Amino acid sequence: MAHIIDTEVFQAFSTYATIAILKMMLMGPLTGYFRVTRKAFANFEDTHMGKTIEDKKRMVRVNEDVERVRRCHQNDLENIIPFVVIGLLYTLTGPDLSTALLHFRLFVGSRFVHTVVYVMALPQPSRGLSWMLGMVITFSMAYRVLTTVLLL
Repeated sequence: MAHIIDTEVFQAFSTYATIAILKMMLMGPLTGYFRVTRKAFANFEDTHMGKTIEDKKRMVRVNEDVERVRRCHQNDLENIIPFVVIGLLYTLTGPDLSTALLHFRLFVGSRFVHTVVYVMALPQPSRGLSWMLGMVITFSMAYRVLTTVLLL
């Protein structure tokens, strides 16, 4: 196991997987920021900024900006977790460093682009293309894993 951890491919994967996970984790505070600045909360007890009961009741509402960030966070969960699991298996197949770096960099870059495009509501197909790139990268790594170790 020590040999695997010492490889440049595993170190590169660890770096890019950590960046992707941290980016995903920062979506929670970003959602909180949007909730506070838009005064749109999911729970009554979160409306401590309101002065009257009526103000607080008006703050318990759905806001499109908050929901946009929440959907972006959900999309991260649906894409980054598979990338981390499949990427770990991919590193065990002994890929070339340059090929692995291309996979890792393109995936992480696509997730950052996806977030910016989603949160800023930029027109399609920008969001779809950035999502598709990340999926293609993950499927490419999965294909490598399956063709390397396929035992049925």
